Amino acid sequence: MYQKLSTFLKNKYGEKIYRLSLSSGCTCPNRDGSILMSDGTPLTGGCTFCSEGGSGDFAAQVTAGGIDKQIEDAKKLISAKTDAKHFIAYFQSFSNTYGDINRLKELYTKVINRDDIVILSLGTRPDCIDSDVLSMLKELNQIKPVWIELGLQTIHEESARRFHRGYDLKVFEKAYKELKEAGITVVVHVILGLPCETKEDMLETVKYLASLDPALDGIKLQNLQILKGTAMYQDYLRWKEKAPSEQSIGIKGEATEEFYFMDMEEYTDLVAECIALLPETTVIHRMTGDGPRKLLVEPLWTLDKKRVLNTLTRKCKEILQ
Repeated sequence: MYQKLSTFLKNKYGEKIYRLSLSSGCTCPNRDGSILMSDGTPLTGGCTFCSEGGSGDFAAQVTAGGIDKQIEDAKKLISAKTDAKHFIAYFQSFSNTYGDINRLKELYTKVINRDDIVILSLGTRPDCIDSDVLSMLKELNQIKPVWIELGLQTIHEESARRFHRGYDLKVFEKAYKELKEAGITVVVHVILGLPCETKEDMLETVKYLASLDPALDGIKLQNLQILKGTAMYQDYLRWKEKAPSEQSIGIKGEATEEFYFMDMEEYTDLVAECIALLPETTVIHRMTGDGPRKLLVEPLWTLDKKRVLNTLTRKCKEILQ
């Protein structure tokens, strides 16, 4: 069997816990020029798949009303449809442990001490975990659970260089070890279908995560999505202009050239296979992506999220019986 996040939270808290997508006002080191490419060029565009919103297109925006207004506005959207009482404060956009540590500590301490917040979840990068951040996270974790979500995406260095991740696997391994030693819950993000990756490449990433010691707390799986306005979108447009014989032969072939987009059946089969590789203790936080309709270019079948999730649930039950 496998643990879905909703089930895990219901068992732990005795009620449905909802996530509030919030913004901390941070940026990323591969957006502000702090990281250099191999030729010495500063990285300023972020990961090539990342949108202008820093992969937080559904997150609340930083406003003059401060974090309390962000939270209350986000709660109103959820409370209009549910009787939600308690929430995860999820800081999703950009790298939320990157910046002035005193400002971040003040912000997150205020949030985690709210009665309606039961978990603080911070999306970030492994290269944004240093001793000061670890100290802050340990203090916060004494108040309520803190989750750190690390954007790994793949273990393959060539793929990482291609989308300008800006750090190598050893950086992830160091951050993971230090976070686990500090008692922090770690969730890792993986993208399935990155340009030029084969099915075996994708499974190798999941197998690697399944072998981590201590065991991985949680994982987010999602298919590659092409969003308008990203650097990868420009790569995609150039690829589309090529003759058919020059385009990708796809995941079913021996190798891929640039882009190949799995159909829903391929993708859901692959996700079920990935989940079967993971320890039962690893909580499945996400199995598919849902990019903004106005920005999403490929694959459009992901917009029918209910159908995708129903298919994923059925296939996971089949493969894990």
